[in-house]
Order: sequence, then structure tokens, then C-alpha cells
Amino acid sequence: MARRPALNHDRIIAAAVRVADRGGVAQVSMRNVGKELGVEAMSLYHHLAGKDALLDGLANWIFTQIELPEPHQPWRPAMAERAESSRRALSQHPWALGLIESRRSPGPALLRHHDTVLACLRRNGFSVTLAAHAFSAIDAYVYGFVLTELNLPFEAGEGADEFVAEIRHALPADEYPHLVEMITNQVVGRDYRYADEFGFGLDLILDSLQRHHARETA
Repeated sequence: MARRPALNHDRIIAAAVRVADRGGVAQVSMRNVGKELGVEAMSLYHHLAGKDALLDGLANWIFTQIELPEPHQPWRPAMAERAESSRRALSQHPWALGLIESRRSPGPALLRHHDTVLACLRRNGFSVTLAAHAFSAIDAYVYGFVLTELNLPFEAGEGADEFVAEIRHALPADEYPHLVEMITNQVVGRDYRYADEFGFGLDLILDSLQRHHARETA
């Protein structure tokens, strides 16, 4: 019989990720993670103090899945790449969205992530204040976009045409002319994907930050 690998912090967090991916954060408990690993829950207490530590570990883990910018990289492509990476990680693990900002005990990956993003902005000439604004605006946009994307009334691979066909009866053109115009021109028959809106919205934010940055460094 193959010997079960020894328990350690990383194996426990990896098991917690699998539990969360299947059932959300509500299913993450010492008992359920122990079952995932094939051990008694008490075994986990040798490596983690309890459920709070488990959730802190999950919040820290998600930041290991996001690509960090190089501090000396030009700020605009660095922030765009990080935003795309953040969106991918949060979309793949929907439970993370409500967890990462709620923990009071930030882990090393989370702290390294924040420090590196700020380092990139500061080394590109952003003031402390503008760097803080940039970080906040970009993350608020990413988190909000992912939240909307995860809650759309159609699946990512389904496309919007089928959904529009279902609700067409509720959209008389004489009552909602501009909405029907937008749907007709942008959605129906256009292989529309809400995901394609991400880059446009991100560019709006980056364009504004670029103008503020130019004023600061003029």
C-alpha cells in the first residue's frame, strides 16, 4: 500500500482549495478538509490553529495565483497584466472574491503582492497618494467585473443570443428603443461576450491614471 504523504501546511491549504472550489467557503471546515485528506480533523491542528487560520491560508493562497509585476517594468503594461491575472484567478476560484478583503491576518503572499504592486508604481514616478488611488481603482474594477461576470444569467460558453431570444418579448422597441438598439447592434449575431468588455473598461482607468501621472511628473 502506498504510504500517504505527510501532512504539512501547503497540503492542507491545497485540500481546502479543492473543498472551496466544489462547495464555496461555507464548506471549508477542519472536518471537511480532514476528510479531503483522508485524516481526522484533529490532525490538522498540528499545523493550523483552527478554521480562522485555514481561511487566512486560503486568502493568502489566492495571491500566489496572481502574476506579480516586475518593480522596474513600465507601469501601464504591468498593471494591465496584473489585472488580467487577478481576473483569471478570481474567476477560476469564485469563493475568493468575498474572502480576500475580509481577513484580518494577511499572509506573506498577500503582503508581498501589495508591496510589489506599490513598488512598481512608485518606481515609475507615482506619488504615494496616486499609487494608492491607482491600486484601489484597478482592484475595485477587477473585483466588480468578476462579480458581475460570475452572476450573469447565462453561462460563459452559452453566448448572449440565446438569452436575448428568451427575453425578447419583454423588450418592445417602442418602450426601450435605446436598449433594443444596443442589443441589436452589439449583441445579436455578433458573437458577443461580456468578457470582451474587460479590456475596454481597464483602458479607461489606465488612461485616466496616465493623465494624472503626467500632471504629477510635468
